[in-house]
Amino acid sequence: MPFDYELDYKELDLRQHPELYRVGKGEQGVLLVEPYKSEILPYWRFKTPEIAEESADKISELFEEYRKDDDFVGMDMARKFIQMGYTRARRYTNYKGGRKYNEDGTVKPRQEDPEKAASAAIFKERWDAIRADEDYLRRKKEHQRKYG
Repeated sequence: MPFDYELDYKELDLRQHPELYRVGKGEQGVLLVEPYKSEILPYWRFKTPEIAEESADKISELFEEYRKDDDFVGMDMARKFIQMGYTRARRYTNYKGGRKYNEDGTVKPRQEDPEKAASAAIFKERWDAIRADEDYLRRKKEHQRKYG
């Protein structure tokens, strides 16, 4: 089932109601789902490779804490922040300021920012590890089977 954007995420605690959580595609809902957004977002950074490494370490640590607590929603939200670390760092690698389009709608020329590329690579490595994590994949399948 697709991510449900109709829920009142400002009032909803998905730790208390994991049955309402839908994985969706990619990073859907990453900046909506509480209490996870508030727990993870303060650590999400990618400005330099050093900052990205620290960020990826902390978010990976949270991922493991959620796993230990048998909290699939938390695990998946941590995965989404890791994925978003990669995609946003790649966007800033390719387009200064992170903006792909000019005001007139035309695409800006691509650039290569090696520092942002290194940040992206850090998050990509973590994201790949999560996507290959058999326990995470089993929990994801089980959550989707149980709740949609």
